[in-house]
Amino acid sequence: MQDLEAKAARQAAIIYTVISLVLALLFLIITFLDGKPYTVVARIGGMIWVFILAMIITMPIIIPYVKKKVLG
Repeated sequence: MQDLEAKAARQAAIIYTVISLVLALLFLIITFLDGKPYTVVARIGGMIWVFILAMIITMPIIIPYVKKKVLG
């Protein structure tokens, strides 16, 4: 049982981290496509902010979902 919980936790961590990274990358792409002259600090700061917020939002959603799927 403990192995299944560890497996679920690992899978959930991978999923919400990937989602957060994709959203941060999407933010960066939007800043380039926007056409406005953002500074490097603004872009990187925005990416970090989006990544952190995405982690905060996706963790409580993804963890129970993956646990339910893995543990049954």
